[in-house]
Amino acid sequence: MKTFLTILCSALFAVAATWFIKDHFTAPSSAADSSSRKPLFYQSPMHPWIKSDKPGRCTICGMELVPIYPGDKGFNATGGANVVTLTQNQVQVVQVQTEAAKIQPLTRSLQVAGTIDDDSTRHRYLSAYIDGRVEKLHVNYMGAEVDAGQPLAEFYSPTLLQSEREYRQLGGDLRANTALRLRQMGLAPEQIAALANKPNDTLTSQILSPISGTVVGQNVYEGQYVMAGEKLFEIADFSTMWFMFDAYEQDMPWLKLGQTVDVTTPALPGKSFEGKVTFIDPNFDEATHATKVRVELANPKVDGQRLLLHRFYGEGTVKIDAIATLTVPRSAVIQTGPEAVVYIDQGGGAYAQTPIKIGRRGDHLVEVLSGLQAGDKVVTNGNLLIDGQAEMNRAFVPPASATEPVATSDLLTEPQQMAIREFVEVADAMAAALAADDLAAFNKASGPAMMLTAQLNKALAALPSTEEALENLSHASHFHGFVDLKSARAAFLKFTLAGTAVLEPMRKMNGFPEMQIWECPMSNQAIPDAPEKAHWIQTKKRPGQNPFFGAEMQDCAKEIQP
Repeated sequence: MKTFLTILCSALFAVAATWFIKDHFTAPSSAADSSSRKPLFYQSPMHPWIKSDKPGRCTICGMELVPIYPGDKGFNATGGANVVTLTQNQVQVVQVQTEAAKIQPLTRSLQVAGTIDDDSTRHRYLSAYIDGRVEKLHVNYMGAEVDAGQPLAEFYSPTLLQSEREYRQLGGDLRANTALRLRQMGLAPEQIAALANKPNDTLTSQILSPISGTVVGQNVYEGQYVMAGEKLFEIADFSTMWFMFDAYEQDMPWLKLGQTVDVTTPALPGKSFEGKVTFIDPNFDEATHATKVRVELANPKVDGQRLLLHRFYGEGTVKIDAIATLTVPRSAVIQTGPEAVVYIDQGGGAYAQTPIKIGRRGDHLVEVLSGLQAGDKVVTNGNLLIDGQAEMNRAFVPPASATEPVATSDLLTEPQQMAIREFVEVADAMAAALAADDLAAFNKASGPAMMLTAQLNKALAALPSTEEALENLSHASHFHGFVDLKSARAAFLKFTLAGTAVLEPMRKMNGFPEMQIWECPMSNQAIPDAPEKAHWIQTKKRPGQNPFFGAEMQDCAKEIQP
């Protein structure tokens, strides 16, 4: 890609420079004019540091050198290879656009996924306080809606019956002590207060619901004898639900208590539920490097039924408050290695490459921590072509000091290389399973994907060039077991596109000779909304077999050479 941009850049610059020279530097019409305006020197408009005392061609691009006469400024070569100078025609051809760095709100829409669970503080088990027999059930099926204090069952216990009779007969402190014993046997205060009016021939006592909610568990039947401690009913209050999602380390700068989250679920298409972040678990999981975040959602009833059911899958959009900070458009930042750079408009067609330190990435803007000041004009369109020309400039400028180049693989530690190798092995197993149309094998192979992605994230977190790609990979690595190949392939597509973006630049390294990148030239015909061409990662242990088509078109694959 870099080579292509460099070639395209050179071609565009060559055309533009030719027009400029033709229009502005026509040879003198007479010998008299030529003698009266003797050039000071000749200079290359594309590579301003190339100068000569006589006409000729640029030793880099081959373009004709332009005469610079007394009084002319010439082409600005300040900054050497890090400054690219363009003529006005070249600026128009390349369609260079700039925008000033400014202090403004940095907004971000954080997409998350998780499970909709019930409020655990409103989830109750009812157990037998004492031995006895269930004579009658007032609620005898799961899913029944009950109110607090509603009778659930009639319970017979000789011990309880005897204590009730003693309570009616005694007075003073003895009665108070008996009331305390009745509380220990499971009677509610209002039941004890009503014992004075309870008929003497009534042999049972009622088991009351402690909360309003839905019966989600019934473990007893009429006539069943139960022992103290046995579970009778399970009741959950679904009026408020908890949306629980995983937040990764790179998400933490954006999350705080009280933020609004819009939650949707495939089970209720077209409906959205708004809630607030009420809890962020301070304990991160060592394996996934994620923590749980809780959002409380109101769950209204429609036609007598709650809309959100227990353990629905949900997706959320966190509404992040705008924060005023120094920002530039995301399109202005070029990050092909560990360093992020922008090109600043110096005026007069000169654009200087400037390293910057970036912070958080918003939806459209990037936070700049250092390297720029408010008001600096950065190139937002055409900067890739300018960067390609800068690469050519550096290739032909002698280095300031002759130092030995460092091998790329030496930049990665052994744990980093190990994390990459383990990730590639899992990605290869997933691709092989889909190529063989083996859903069970895919579900098994994808099991450790999230853990290994978290491990890869941790290992490569120190490389700024991988930050955004790793973030996308983290969100694409959630595999929960699929019931059909179609949904498995759609999930794998997101996973492999994100994984390829992270690892493809690293496969030339000496530590990864087994890693290959393969391409499907018609993936959009296998998966809706997919790109026309999709890449996947595999090893040299097997031939390239298409995971998006499987047996239908298994050989529809092309290896992408480094």
